Amino acid sequence: MNKPGVASVLDDMDMANMANMADAVNAPDAAGAAAPVPIDVLILEDSRFDVELLGEALSAALPQARTHVVRDERGFVAALGERSHALILSDYELPGFSGAEALAIAQRVAPETPFVFVSGVIGEDNAVELLKRGATDYVSKGRLARLPVVLERALQEAADRRAKRVAEFQLQVANETFREAESRRLALMELGDRIRDIDDPAEIAYVASAMLGQRLGVDRAGYGLVDKAAETISIDRDWTAPGVASLAGLLHFRDYGSYIEDLLRGVTVAFADARLDPRTRDNADALDAITARAVVNMPLTERGGLVGLLYLNHGQAREWTRDELDFVRETGDRVRSAIARREAQIELQAFAESLERQVEERAAELEAAREQLRQSQKLEAVGQLTGGLAHDFNNLLAAISGSLELMRRRGLDGKPAEMERYIGVAQGAVKRAAALTHRLLAFSRRQTLEPKPLNANRLVSDMEELLRRTLGPQISLEVVAAVGLWNVHADPSQLENALLNLCINARDAMPEGGKLVIETANRWVDVRTAQERDMPTGQYVSLTVSDNGVGMTPEVVARAFDPFFTTKPIGMGTGLGLSMIYGFAKQSGGQVRIYSEPGNGTSVSLYLPRHDEQEEAASEPVEATLAPRADQGDTVLVVDDEPALRMIIVEVMRGLGYATLEAADGAGALRILQSPRQRIDLLVSDVGLPGGMNGRQVADAARTARPGLKVLFITGYAENAVLSHGHLDRGMHVMTKPFEMDVLARRVKALIESR
Repeated sequence: MNKPGVASVLDDMDMANMANMADAVNAPDAAGAAAPVPIDVLILEDSRFDVELLGEALSAALPQARTHVVRDERGFVAALGERSHALILSDYELPGFSGAEALAIAQRVAPETPFVFVSGVIGEDNAVELLKRGATDYVSKGRLARLPVVLERALQEAADRRAKRVAEFQLQVANETFREAESRRLALMELGDRIRDIDDPAEIAYVASAMLGQRLGVDRAGYGLVDKAAETISIDRDWTAPGVASLAGLLHFRDYGSYIEDLLRGVTVAFADARLDPRTRDNADALDAITARAVVNMPLTERGGLVGLLYLNHGQAREWTRDELDFVRETGDRVRSAIARREAQIELQAFAESLERQVEERAAELEAAREQLRQSQKLEAVGQLTGGLAHDFNNLLAAISGSLELMRRRGLDGKPAEMERYIGVAQGAVKRAAALTHRLLAFSRRQTLEPKPLNANRLVSDMEELLRRTLGPQISLEVVAAVGLWNVHADPSQLENALLNLCINARDAMPEGGKLVIETANRWVDVRTAQERDMPTGQYVSLTVSDNGVGMTPEVVARAFDPFFTTKPIGMGTGLGLSMIYGFAKQSGGQVRIYSEPGNGTSVSLYLPRHDEQEEAASEPVEATLAPRADQGDTVLVVDDEPALRMIIVEVMRGLGYATLEAADGAGALRILQSPRQRIDLLVSDVGLPGGMNGRQVADAARTARPGLKVLFITGYAENAVLSHGHLDRGMHVMTKPFEMDVLARRVKALIESR
């Protein structure tokens, strides 16, 4: 039987017992010391008796030995495949198998494992031959006392060979690492020398990219500028291997994965296979399409922010070593420093070359800015003045007009002829004063516009007869209407006034007669043209009035839009015509430009933005009729701070059968509006109200409590801050003071009936 300390596998039935014996050998001793590390020994022996003898010898020589016994070729091959062994002991002659064959198998499968023959029949010649074939040693079964010495020497030689190979490998790695480090150091030095004399920053980036791509053997290397907000990279030029396409252009990071988040934090993004990396797995096809299965993206930062990217792409999966990444990082740092230094040099050189010119230009610009400031301050002052005057003046005019109209009605009952004549004169003066205030508001861009889709060709056609009468027989009028003219969104009456004003100016510039041309056209305004004409890019409709009159000097053209500026004799012009047109154009999102030369005539072009909605069908003219009366129960709330005007409107409304409520300010109006039982069909409100609440705010509050409520603003001065960019919101309407009471009555009736 086996002796304690030896774990032997004699057959399948004895394996459990042998394992238990091995555990007993390797268990801690009584003092608690750790057991020695087991040594796996493979024994090829078919004799049970010889196995027991060999086990006793092993127990004495290697107490920590853990044996595995096999009897034939099949078991031997299987044991070699299952685990590695520290030692192989083999008999020379076996049934159907030989030790020499076992040695040959061991040399193929485990060439580093010591192989010792233990046999009683091996001869001297055979032993020498087996040693030549790779056997470590041999021991005669009759001299097993030599076994401890042989085994110790075999194990030590194997350990020495392993240590030598490890040392040789480490030395080889160290030499290769040193050579690679030295090679890269020299490459970086060469790169520094090459880019030192390059003036073009883009060429610096390309030279560095080419060096990286060639040394690391990738398909593409390049440098690009990063736009953090847009999450894009702009590439001017990159290095590519033969047959690989360039990525020059603008690329969006999100098209190729989610790693932009890492780049923004300054983290290098490197992945060996886009199909395996979670940041790019869903975008792997897009990366394959640009030959970028494996990628290195090295962020280049400036003042803590991402500004550039040095990248490597390879079409096949590949690992990136730490040394390679360090090399890319060192290259990126040098490239960014060189580019930043060269860009600074270029900027400094350009600044030095242009300094004198800039001083001269700055002096001219300063003078121009002063002039512009003077004009702006004058415009602002005049705008504020006219706005305030228009408000008070129109309130008074509205009260006068209403009073005169009531006087007319009372006078008509008795038919006093003199009263009728005076009233007519007064009302005519009111209308002329109202027209003046409208012109004042137009050039200050504070008039209330009622824009709608319209076609300039149709507007010109409708006005052509009027224009010919206005111009007179000495002026030849030609209309050149563009085919397929786009629609615009503008106030028709203001556009008509603008066209009429331009034609009158052209007529006055041709005192001896001449030719006037009205031309419409579709215009595409590109970036250069937009800069020249001080207007946004886009699609516009132009309405141009040209004459062959006296023309204007550049100085006159420069001041043509100034309010109150005119070259006409005293009493022949107010200087508000072109100012009004300019204000209308700017308020409508457009522009006006003058082209003129002394003696060669003038062209004034009005540009209005294209509008896609169709023009509304022209309504049938409405014959003047008596003011319509209210239906039973119709209720109007009138809010105005001018007592005289409020009294007149209330009296007119009540005279027409409306239940009429009134308030002098926003607070009073809200108390009425917030009464749940009070019926109100229409809110008629001034815009400028005292008490900190304007008419627009009153209307908004009213609509919160009464969502379906119609609103009619009556205003002498509609500030753009109260209206929405000069236009009315849906469901809100406006009438500009002064107005005829019959017109107000018809408007009130129409709004109430439109519910």
